[in-house]
Amino acid sequence: MIPSYFIAHGAPSLALEQNEYTAFLKQLASELPKPRAIVLFSAHWESREQQISGAESYDTIYDFSGFQKELYEVQYPASGDSAIASEIQDLLRQENIAAGIDTVRGLDHGAWVVLRLLYPAADIPVIALSVNRHLSNAEQYRIGKALSSLREKHILMIGSGGTVHNLRRLEWGGSSRVNDWALQFDSWLEDKLTAWDLEALFQYDRLAPFAREAVPTPEHFIPLLLAMGTGDPNRRASLSHRSYQYGSLSLSCWKFE
Repeated sequence: MIPSYFIAHGAPSLALEQNEYTAFLKQLASELPKPRAIVLFSAHWESREQQISGAESYDTIYDFSGFQKELYEVQYPASGDSAIASEIQDLLRQENIAAGIDTVRGLDHGAWVVLRLLYPAADIPVIALSVNRHLSNAEQYRIGKALSSLREKHILMIGSGGTVHNLRRLEWGGSSRVNDWALQFDSWLEDKLTAWDLEALFQYDRLAPFAREAVPTPEHFIPLLLAMGTGDPNRRASLSHRSYQYGSLSLSCWKFE
């Protein structure tokens, strides 16, 4: 069974950077058997009903502003897989989770920044999925759990977001110092994830130190719970990488087996 992952996508400019995190992601792909397809939950695709991409091919969406012009020239011409999209819809419906198929939306940067670092050839079919910030944390986990059987079919499951992701607290000057509040939140999170403590994780916004600073809005945290849910059969979580940019932006990768 192929592992699933939560992967932080950082700032859009990560796609053009060379640092320890981008090197890690490039190496990670080389260590995995090539998947049949990739199913990716993106923090930058929000909807009130679960959406599944059924597109046969994708445009590249530049859903950001103010970055270097080279970033707006990046293309990630991945293909889709409508059969797997329908299979995902069926799996969700079996658990009474409503889901629709979107045949027109392209790939946002939450998807292509990560995918371009992992698989730059864009030669693996991608099925993108939305996130819904209006669900409970337990419901987020249940969506991931409903799709856990896809891992047995050699499909790579990814949640793309960020554990500490507060744009208002970023220090753009490039300081190497990491803010203590960000470290404390991620440390708490590491303890609960490795212990698979769902009771605590589902209440992270009340129990974790500096949760409000780390997660001012939930859409970037939700993919972590979705990815964790895909690992429910075995319940093994391990931290593969963690580094920081701009004082607090967490670049972390969690593996679920």
